[in-house]
Amino acid sequence: MSAAMLTKVHINGYDVLSVNSGPWRVCTQVDRLGSFASREEALAYAAALPVRRNRSERPVNTQ
Repeated sequence: MSAAMLTKVHINGYDVLSVNSGPWRVCTQVDRLGSFASREEALAYAAALPVRRNRSERPVNTQ
């Protein structure tokens, strides 16, 4: 039995990952946004998306 190999990059708030040399995927914690044949295509797609921020990181207005 072999272990799965995960390759993961984080860019602009998105995860770009591949499992066992399979297709590259651009994901958030809850959604898969796209699947690509090459790492370069996936990185270009993630770089073109707007910067993603978690809701808990936004400043709270205390006025």
